[in-house]
Amino acid sequence: MTLDADRTRTFVQVTWDESVVPALTEYVRIPAKSPAFDPDWREHGHIDRAVTLLVDWCKARPIAGLRLEVVSLDGRTPVILVEVPGHREETVLLYGHLDKQPEMTGWGEGLAPWMPVRRGDKLYGRGVGDDGYAVFAALTAIQALDEQRVPHARCVVLIEACEESGSYDLPVYVDALADRLRSPGLVVCLDSGCGNYEQLWSTTSLRGLVNGVLTVEVLTEGVHSGAASGIVPSSFRILRQLLSRLEDERTGAILPRDFHAERIPPARIAQARAVATALGSEVYDRFPFVPGMRPVHDDPLELLLDNTWRPALAITGAAGLPLPGDGGNVLRPQTSAKLSLRLPPTVDAERAARRLKEILEADPPYGARVTFEAPGSGSNGWDAPPTSPWLLESVNRASAAHFGKPAMFHGLGGSIPFMSMLGERFPQAQFLITGAMGPGSNAHGPNEFLHLPTGVKVTACVAEVLADHYHAE
Repeated sequence: MTLDADRTRTFVQVTWDESVVPALTEYVRIPAKSPAFDPDWREHGHIDRAVTLLVDWCKARPIAGLRLEVVSLDGRTPVILVEVPGHREETVLLYGHLDKQPEMTGWGEGLAPWMPVRRGDKLYGRGVGDDGYAVFAALTAIQALDEQRVPHARCVVLIEACEESGSYDLPVYVDALADRLRSPGLVVCLDSGCGNYEQLWSTTSLRGLVNGVLTVEVLTEGVHSGAASGIVPSSFRILRQLLSRLEDERTGAILPRDFHAERIPPARIAQARAVATALGSEVYDRFPFVPGMRPVHDDPLELLLDNTWRPALAITGAAGLPLPGDGGNVLRPQTSAKLSLRLPPTVDAERAARRLKEILEADPPYGARVTFEAPGSGSNGWDAPPTSPWLLESVNRASAAHFGKPAMFHGLGGSIPFMSMLGERFPQAQFLITGAMGPGSNAHGPNEFLHLPTGVKVTACVAEVLADHYHAE
């Protein structure tokens, strides 16, 4: 039996309206910040509250044979594991996460991170699209198949609570649950984004990441700037010098070749060219530039490659700097900056982290005390294996059925640590990495929202792919 697209979309729409959106609304209210941003997450209990909300919703799904377990290994964040028996034993793994980024400042009037607000087709609140909707979409897609008695493979839904901290708990769970995860033939990840809201987007590459804190110390205590300036080098100036070893401040280009891919695969360049043609200036128009501001340059193709296959540096935090109103005439003893270095998909993150430390700490100017501390060894990026013909056809057919346009395939500038790990462990698996976070949705920033019609359509498309997978050779 084949899946009826109109019937599928109607079922998914009703389920979202009556069940998913109310549950997502309550989920927004829970400040379930990832452990990196809430070290006392156990005592605060917010992650556990989010787990309970999602588990209660999942248990209420009338899906035959559904089995659910919250797995909590000692000292680790919990995971939700949902198993749905199939009409054949090959496993489909569907992935998402429930932990959230911190609040951030700059939310618009009437909006706040833990206050759900619906305005038209948009539901605002932290975590609603990154990645609160994932478990609801996954089970609704499975239920849509059952509702039409369309066969599917065995499905396992895995929801973690540590993704925004780098998924450091997840490898332990993948090992512990290996007999239940098995060796999936298809992985569906619902933690990605879309270039527009007009078609289904499938992510084919993700960048890696090295985070760390660079600290420059010049004095044991602050001193009067009038007495010391011109004699004692500024810690901020030294930090600027060190960053110039890494980045050309005029262009943003990363200088050491250690952090560049040996080559960008021609297939990825072709995909980026197709995306540039489809989006044009929307590649940069979607960002909230201040008046008069412009992007690095105006070539959409090169901007896409810069964002997906070239390294880039961001300073995401700083310490040692008082607020302007509190800053007296003092030459400060030290300055720290949190560095976020995005890496091309094929660059080894552990090697990059070691090299970054060497570059920044070598031969410190004026003999200053310079340290670069990077927790862990970074996260590797991911480059998808070649897409099987059945999956390529299925994704395009699903996009045409529910969006009215063929699918788009693109690289993503962010990281999903789980994908790199799965790619290494299951090299024969096929991947559908998709999502509903599109232009303006602002994951990690203020005013995060989920475009609800896109959430519905993505859910329906996942149902189509699950149905097609059952018949794939």
